[in-house]
Amino acid sequence: MEDYFRWRNEDAHRNALNAHCYWRLRQDGFTMNEATLKIEGMSIANKNELLFQYGVNFNNLPAWQKRGIGLYWKDLKKEGFNPKTDEHVLINRRALYTNMELPMRDEYNKFIHDLVGKY
Repeated sequence: MEDYFRWRNEDAHRNALNAHCYWRLRQDGFTMNEATLKIEGMSIANKNELLFQYGVNFNNLPAWQKRGIGLYWKDLKKEGFNPKTDEHVLINRRALYTNMELPMRDEYNKFIHDLVGKY
């Protein structure tokens, strides 16, 4: 299961780079076919260079635009009130969490390992 998430993370990065190149070319007047053919088979370095020629540094884009986002359950402590004992208490709640800054490389592997291990 961890391999799947690592693959999806890399796939999101690859798709984001391709999409940024494709739509930048489309904005520059290229047709669908022309834009597709221009980036087809192009190396990652050349795609980055293409964007750089348009003033876009792919590395400086927000992380969610390059690697996607994570949606997962997160355990939270919340203050509650117990009317039977008339006291404030801490309770555990699960909330759906949106992570817009997924870690990269080894940190991502650890993040996925820890997350998958909970379930």
